[in-house]
Amino acid sequence: MVKHIVMWRLKEEAQGNGRSANAELVKEKLEALEGRIPGLLKIEVGLDFSATDSSADVVLYSEFESREALKAYQAHPEHEAVKPFIGDVQSERRVVDYEV
Repeated sequence: MVKHIVMWRLKEEAQGNGRSANAELVKEKLEALEGRIPGLLKIEVGLDFSATDSSADVVLYSEFESREALKAYQAHPEHEAVKPFIGDVQSERRVVDYEV
């Protein structure tokens, strides 16, 4: 199994929305992928409430059957459709992929 974790810091304003509204939209768009992409076993999206200097605004925790399933997810049209919005609203992104 592969775990894929991504954290984003968001811009104060983007796409006509403030940071918190965009965080909710990112969560909604990512959670809508559940059950739609083969090999995606679990998807969970959390929004930060601590608001510290070292906090990210949004975290994605997902599990995949294999490295191949993660690679297929990256190129899947449903996932590709979400990427432009997240790219526009993010100011920083960190990712960790690992096998268990």
